[in-house]
Amino acid sequence: MSSDRSIIWYSNAPFVNTGYGVESAIMLKHLAEDNYKVASIANFGLEGANSQWNSGKHTIPMYARGNDVWSNDVVSAHATHWQNMNPNTKMLVATLFDVWVFQKSQWGQFPVASWIPVDHNPVPSPVSEWAKLDFVTPIAMSKFGQKQFENLGIKSYYIPHSVDPVFTRTETIQTLTGEMKTRDYLKIKEDAFVVGMNAANKGASPSRKAFPENLLAFSLFAQDKDDVVLYLHTDIVGASGVNILDLIKSLNIPETKIKWIDQYAYRAGIPQKVLAGLYSAMDVLLATSFGEGFGIPTLEAQRCSVPVIVTDCAASSELVGDGWAVSGQMWWNQPMKAWFTVPYVGEIVDALNQAYKRERGPSKKAEEFAKQYDTDIVYETMWKPTLDDIYSKI
Repeated sequence: MSSDRSIIWYSNAPFVNTGYGVESAIMLKHLAEDNYKVASIANFGLEGANSQWNSGKHTIPMYARGNDVWSNDVVSAHATHWQNMNPNTKMLVATLFDVWVFQKSQWGQFPVASWIPVDHNPVPSPVSEWAKLDFVTPIAMSKFGQKQFENLGIKSYYIPHSVDPVFTRTETIQTLTGEMKTRDYLKIKEDAFVVGMNAANKGASPSRKAFPENLLAFSLFAQDKDDVVLYLHTDIVGASGVNILDLIKSLNIPETKIKWIDQYAYRAGIPQKVLAGLYSAMDVLLATSFGEGFGIPTLEAQRCSVPVIVTDCAASSELVGDGWAVSGQMWWNQPMKAWFTVPYVGEIVDALNQAYKRERGPSKKAEEFAKQYDTDIVYETMWKPTLDDIYSKI
């Protein structure tokens, strides 16, 4: 019975709309409903004092971030406190984050299951060194990642990220003034061909989400077409990212061909039902990047019947139910001592042209592919047996 198991989940807070935050919300709900004694350590999204998060049916304790930006300084203390709150239970610390930030000297008091993104080739040494630790059980979130671990002689479980069924074809959204078509909300004509991007604008050297390459490709694709629009669901001027306004200006992309998410709404958080409507307004999701540990938007868009364009590398290669995977050139990431992949701009242009020429409308193929990653399916068929196996060894 799960009632004799306690778990503390280290990741972004479940109420922040990051990829890790969304996935944490999914997992915390499932664990609570499965009768685990579950709490969360928020390394991003909660500072200053501990709190609680209401998942709908359950109230889950939230431990605040420490003085260290990655909470290395408080992980053991938080876990010890949670263990003391739940005596006579088997205790597990679960992490959903980039493990290269962890300082192993401050961990290890409890067994750790790390759900690890691998977006380089080969696995960067700080990542593989963490996965090899005696107290760590690595869980790869992609088949690519599991294969990379295998190449290093590291045994790991495989569990992909999952997608909430709220992501389904959604033609209208509810606004303060009433229900309206998503394209009307975005002020985009119904007959326009909409290329969409949903990517965090973080990092400039490189821009891991390949904003320069993607916008260059769009500018070349759009130069002889009057009916195309690029919808950007991101931060216009990322604090640590690229200035997308500068990119647009340098490429002479007309303002009429660019639409943005409202920047205040983006920072405040877009409800998932609204995001499903925004995906559904797209004709194709442009999601080529230098490498993905997983790539949740790729599945969210396909769950909304939208084909995708990704880079044929890392996790992205295995997440195309309907769309295009473009090749690229290896790019050496010195800090991680491993390779990224820079997507070829010409191939992105070719994929955009193929998407433009094909019959428009919802893709049933994309939707059916994405459904295999629905949250209930992934938890029941993959998380449950994996956790049973991990706890049997504690």
